[in-house]
Amino acid sequence: MIDERMINLPEQYRDAVMFAFGDTPELADQLLALVLQGHKTATCAALTSFSDEGEPMPVVGRRDVVLDGQGRPAAVIETIAVAVRRFDEIDDAFAEDEGEGPLSEWRKGHEAYFRRNGGFSPDMELLCEHFRLVEVLKR
Repeated sequence: MIDERMINLPEQYRDAVMFAFGDTPELADQLLALVLQGHKTATCAALTSFSDEGEPMPVVGRRDVVLDGQGRPAAVIETIAVAVRRFDEIDDAFAEDEGEGPLSEWRKGHEAYFRRNGGFSPDMELLCEHFRLVEVLKR
């Protein structure tokens, strides 16, 4: 079966990891817009959400395809740094890099997100990724 998302995807990205930010189509579009505007250059996820069978861990130098809220390829990002940090160790700089600062707002929004998606603890480990926008894809 042909994946409709692949039809207009440039050849060099056909084997790339594809994902959408957030957990709703609306949030995916909001966060994608921040990436496209240059306001979002980082993201994080619960370390426990990565596994050999599930979502692969980001790797420095890898290029991933970001999907919009409708599941269409929208952009290509390249991972430039990866670190594991506890939720309660996230600082103002990282919250700003995620485009979701100030830190108090970042904490409120991310706590709600993690509670919706498997649980929250102030000492939970997060995989924190910095990336750069490589290409905006035609949708």
